[in-house]
Amino acid sequence: MNNSQQDVIYGLMGELEEALDKGFSPFGSYTVVKKDVVTNLLDRLYAALPDEIKEARALLRRKDELQYEAQQKAEKIISDAQNEANRLLSESDILRAVQKEAEKIKEQVITDCEDIKRKAVDEAEAIRNQAIDEATRTKDGASVYAEQLLANLEQNLGQMQEIVKNGQVQLEKRRMEAEGQINGNYVNQRPEYAQDFRMQ
Repeated sequence: MNNSQQDVIYGLMGELEEALDKGFSPFGSYTVVKKDVVTNLLDRLYAALPDEIKEARALLRRKDELQYEAQQKAEKIISDAQNEANRLLSESDILRAVQKEAEKIKEQVITDCEDIKRKAVDEAEAIRNQAIDEATRTKDGASVYAEQLLANLEQNLGQMQEIVKNGQVQLEKRRMEAEGQINGNYVNQRPEYAQDFRMQ
């Protein structure tokens, strides 16, 4: 994955962080974000993945097709050889030679098909391993970034919660002052829970 692809991916992750920052948080640690915004960002992230990963996925999907095509080719050649041998059954002088040649062709075709299959599997496995390595490195980087992002969000939410609690205490104090239920010693006599909060 080149620097340009990395820049695109990190840029999209930055947009995802911005979407979370702009999201609505009615339930403490939960954030509500528009589905179409997140879906669009995920689609763009998948599109930004390195071509090697996309090619590996396509090759893995193609592996079974290659094996099936090789088997079909072998069966067709064997069938053609058998049909030719059947046609020559009436010619006893050359029947044994035809059968022997057909067997050689069959064995050669099977060998060729096994070679094709083995090469296809080896190539697919090599590309798969490379894709897994790339995906693992990308995933590890994304995990670290996500952990940092969540830690920042948790810290921000804690600060906001403390500000809200302080505001509630101040509103209660003003209400009591307005109703004449507080005297000059309120600061020393205020409820115990209010001692833990003060305006920042």
